[in-house]
Amino acid sequence: MHTSTNKPQLSFWQLWNMSFGFFGIQFGFALQNTNTSRIFSTLGANPDDLALFWLAAPITGLLVQPVIGYLSDNTWHAYWGRRRPFFFIGALLASIAMFLMPNSSVLWMAVAVLWMMDSAINISMEPFRAFVGDKLNPAQQTAGFAMQTFFIGCGGVIASLLPTIFTDYLGVSNVPVNGAIPDTVRYAFYFGGAVFALAVMWTVFTSKEIPPADLEKFRQERKDNQGIGKAFTEILGGFTKMPKTMVQLALVQFFSWVALFAMWVYTTPSIADTVFHSTDAQSAAYQEGGNWVGIMFAVYGGVSALAAFILPILAAKTSRKFVHMLCLIIGGASLISIFAITSKQMLLLPMVGVGIAWASVLTMPYAILAGALPANRMGYFMGLFNFFVVIPQIVAGVVLGAMLKYLFNNQSVKVLMLGGVCMILAGLLTMLVKDDAVAK
Repeated sequence: MHTSTNKPQLSFWQLWNMSFGFFGIQFGFALQNTNTSRIFSTLGANPDDLALFWLAAPITGLLVQPVIGYLSDNTWHAYWGRRRPFFFIGALLASIAMFLMPNSSVLWMAVAVLWMMDSAINISMEPFRAFVGDKLNPAQQTAGFAMQTFFIGCGGVIASLLPTIFTDYLGVSNVPVNGAIPDTVRYAFYFGGAVFALAVMWTVFTSKEIPPADLEKFRQERKDNQGIGKAFTEILGGFTKMPKTMVQLALVQFFSWVALFAMWVYTTPSIADTVFHSTDAQSAAYQEGGNWVGIMFAVYGGVSALAAFILPILAAKTSRKFVHMLCLIIGGASLISIFAITSKQMLLLPMVGVGIAWASVLTMPYAILAGALPANRMGYFMGLFNFFVVIPQIVAGVVLGAMLKYLFNNQSVKVLMLGGVCMILAGLLTMLVKDDAVAK
């Protein structure tokens, strides 16, 4: 029997199976990231309120991921293992929410379903990060996170293109009728919900987990650690126990995720305004802009899928820190360049740079962190690390709307430029991170 202290070298297909669930998870996130602002605007949201309505997403991550990480660390079942019960439950709940989201008839309902959908996606997603640390030895961890990034990229491409596919190839209406969500968006979410469930189930039923090295000791510790109250006490106390590498990465993550949040929230109104010349979410031009944003996001997802396998090679020849710095600077410069572009085709070019940065954001920080964490606390610290993904998004959600209104004169594209500056700063801060593990 292999234990958590004796991890075998996994084959390519074993890495494939254990990561395939992320293909479905990214269907959820990509449809959410590409279409949420569009849905909110169609239901009557003002542009300067969008960031506040989006707060549902990072707040659910803040609440859900550390708790799920803690609970999964303290779970073991002879058949289901440690992480897979959470994959399974999260996938079912997320699929239900994805069927509900495009059927929202009023704004408050869409915001409420976003809370439900993002919570469910996070239940599935958080244990996937710890899954790599559980199953792979340090020499394979960068490759494991890269395989996840590959599936995130592939899922993002297809999911982001779905409204355009339904419009251009299946003749589905892309125009809101009586203020309702367009059929293209509804069908995209239905399809995505089905893919989410099926892909995660593939990982659940094709991958096995390594039991704790000392099962009796684990069971005793689990008894001692039971209870949500205990979980919250441990989680909050964890801030004083973070490894130095984790503290340094936190600052990098802060500016990276401010940039990404700005992009997800404001790309649709920016492109609809500057390229499709419409600020009316009920117009055909605005909805056409929404479809084009899906194509843009598909490009960055596709690039990230390809980059996922190149980045570990570059990291082995240089360092993970250097690769991450370079990728973030490229992504930041690309976001800033959108301000000067008025051709929809040319908008695809900066998405290449964003895709390079996205691949690195999904791979390098986690690979660096995994080498600095104790094996028996992998899910706990990975969940705690998510605080530095969601806190910057919460900060951005609170301040970006006011900045848009009072500082940027309601020009959404300037928020994208600000995001680009933040991403470049994150890249520069990467060089302060201590990474002792070998990148392979």
